[in-house]
Amino acid sequence: MPRRARHALPGIPWHIIQRGNNRSVRFYAEDDYRKYLDTLGEQATKYGCAVHAAGLLKRWFTGGLVCRITTES
Repeated sequence: MPRRARHALPGIPWHIIQRGNNRSVRFYAEDDYRKYLDTLGEQATKYGCAVHAAGLLKRWFTGGLVCRITTES
């Protein structure tokens, strides 16, 4: 069963964690890290989010991502 949608309030930071299935490797080479960060930046701009911090580990995108919504959605 999917989780219920969370309410996003402008200016309130979110702490986001994302892991691979069964703790599988998410990043194999340096280019994978760069592509992920480039895509993250593009999507943050598109959806009006300010990314304040990010921590990338080989097996997961760890709890180092702090994102703040900057616009009303």
